Amino acid sequence: MNKQINIALVGNPNSGKSSLFNSLTGLNQKVGNFPGVTVDKKTGISKISEKISAKIIDLPGTYSLYPKRNDEWVTYKVLMDDDKEVKADIIVLIADASNLKRNLLFCSQIIDLKKPVVVALTMMDIAKKNNIQVDIPGLERELGILAIPVNPRKNKGILQLKKAIEQTAENINKIPERDFINANSFAPEAIKKVQKIFPEISDYRAIHYLINHESFALEQPIQEAIGNIEIETNFNPSKTQAEEILQRYGKIKTIMQQTVVEADPLHKALFTQKLDDILLHRTWGYVILIGVLFLLFQSIFLLAQFPMDGIEWTFAKAGGWLGNVLPPGWFSDLFINGLLAGLSGILVFVPQIMILFGLITLLEDTGYMARISFLTDRVMRKVGLNGKSVMPMISGFACAVPAIMSARNIENKKERLLTIMCTPLMSCSARLPVYTVLIALVIPNKNYLGFISLQGLVMMLMYLTGTVMALVSAYVMKWFIKSKERSFFILELPVYREPRWKNMFYTMVEKAKVFVFQAGKVIMVISLLLWLLSSYGPPAKMKIVSEKYASLNQQQPEKSTEYDKLKRTELLENSYAGILGKTIEPVIRPLGYDWKIGIALITSFAAREVFVGTMATLYSVGDAKDENNATLRQKMNAAVRSDGTKVYTLGTGLSLLIFYVLAMQCMSTLAVVKRETHSWKWPLIMLTYMTGLAYVISFITYNLFK
Repeated sequence: MNKQINIALVGNPNSGKSSLFNSLTGLNQKVGNFPGVTVDKKTGISKISEKISAKIIDLPGTYSLYPKRNDEWVTYKVLMDDDKEVKADIIVLIADASNLKRNLLFCSQIIDLKKPVVVALTMMDIAKKNNIQVDIPGLERELGILAIPVNPRKNKGILQLKKAIEQTAENINKIPERDFINANSFAPEAIKKVQKIFPEISDYRAIHYLINHESFALEQPIQEAIGNIEIETNFNPSKTQAEEILQRYGKIKTIMQQTVVEADPLHKALFTQKLDDILLHRTWGYVILIGVLFLLFQSIFLLAQFPMDGIEWTFAKAGGWLGNVLPPGWFSDLFINGLLAGLSGILVFVPQIMILFGLITLLEDTGYMARISFLTDRVMRKVGLNGKSVMPMISGFACAVPAIMSARNIENKKERLLTIMCTPLMSCSARLPVYTVLIALVIPNKNYLGFISLQGLVMMLMYLTGTVMALVSAYVMKWFIKSKERSFFILELPVYREPRWKNMFYTMVEKAKVFVFQAGKVIMVISLLLWLLSSYGPPAKMKIVSEKYASLNQQQPEKSTEYDKLKRTELLENSYAGILGKTIEPVIRPLGYDWKIGIALITSFAAREVFVGTMATLYSVGDAKDENNATLRQKMNAAVRSDGTKVYTLGTGLSLLIFYVLAMQCMSTLAVVKRETHSWKWPLIMLTYMTGLAYVISFITYNLFK
């Protein structure tokens, strides 16, 4: 009969836990929430052997059994068997072989809980590259449990790990009888009394009942009994914890000396220190950071220019060719001006998105991204945040939804809420297509000193504007959100590493796929819907326009080409999309926008990048056949108002850029803020303040530059 077991994956953050989870479970995964808290619960199914299948639970990363954050409490309660829904039969502890000393603290604590545990040693390739040699048999002997080297990314060691799990499940590998440290020596009398209430628990588990029993789901009489034991025995939690950590690190030091050989660690430490002296300098550190960001945004424009021009040219030529080949009618109009226009609005921005994410991955892999958090902590504290807010905010450059969810790691509730409320002001990748089109329209394509692009500088300015406004918003809101909690910023700076180029290219491809297949679906649906709304309108109004120009053509046939163009424009204005745009035009006219831009602002609420698809559809529906081979930028550049003036002037372009920097135009972001704050209050405040801020600053910008 097939045996079903539950396996909990635990380990320090960034130890390779997620990679191992993916390797073990493949596509058999699902994501939910742990009961009562907003913390991701990833589970999956894995076949361990012919007789054993397992439910794998990927628990949040933690450094020790002394939790501080919500996600650490989730892991702690599962390990202490206090979670009613998640029960672990076997613990698989993931330990980073290149940083074993830090990982062994958590490992030793779990061993003393007396639960079945197997160690999966990851990062063996990095350890080898750093000339670190681990005596695995010696390590197993010292710990009393199995330690299996694995490389989940290359699927190495997975079969051996499954074999170790199978042996542990069949009770072939016994739980070690000896303790890692003598926990009983800390509070023998108190431990003995707790074990009378819970006869089966280990000495070390009894200590945790004494320290954290108020947080466990225990009956009231048991809570009172443990509380009385604390008083009777003068149990001191802080002193006990300090003594425990000292003893564990003393034992770990001995184990490291016996089982791990590090070649020339001083050289590496000196190299990292020398580099940090420059990159984290009080003055030059910030200059270098601005320089890195400058190169990042210059690269986005310079490297992506040729592939983007090529994609635009291809679609323009394809549209012109199809316009001449396909017979006139609604189907060819739908195919060219709906489907093809929407598709071009998606694919043209793939090069920029790939370059942006590739360079961000490069910064993360080398270890510089953590230095950015360290550098910006001082600035963050002045506006009510701390260095931990930087990672969610930097993640906001990619997408606000996962960025807001990552703010869960901020222990202080006020700082977490402030981070959530200001992160959407960071320019996400969805804004990148909008910036690109508008900057190309109104900013001259000039280079200074031969390589500094003016358009790249404006792009960088948009990102900096969002960042500055996020900090200003946090500073203002900190006076209205009250909290007495104190916060501390503790960050482990990784050693500098050579980037993994394969990982960088993999990320670029994956992000491009996500954009094309997820954002692309929304863009295509909106584009086709807009074609429908732009091509049809109230029958009576459309009939009047058609009859008007039929009459004019009969009277003055020599002007048929001119009348045909005027007819298409008037039909578009009287379509359902035109009526919608005309309705909101009085509200947005002070910002320099016309009704077509108004439609784009509305559709952008589904996803900001839909702006491009909207414009592609609106400016294609009114085209004649001979205009189908023009690019979107050419069509928008030629757009004029009823009085003959250009639509996209410098004032309008800059106003629209600022609006997209600051406005809240993302349903998904509002939904995730509601989920994270458990209230509609904060998403409504976010929608109101961001939209109001965008309107006011855009109004000022337009009037300064019109």
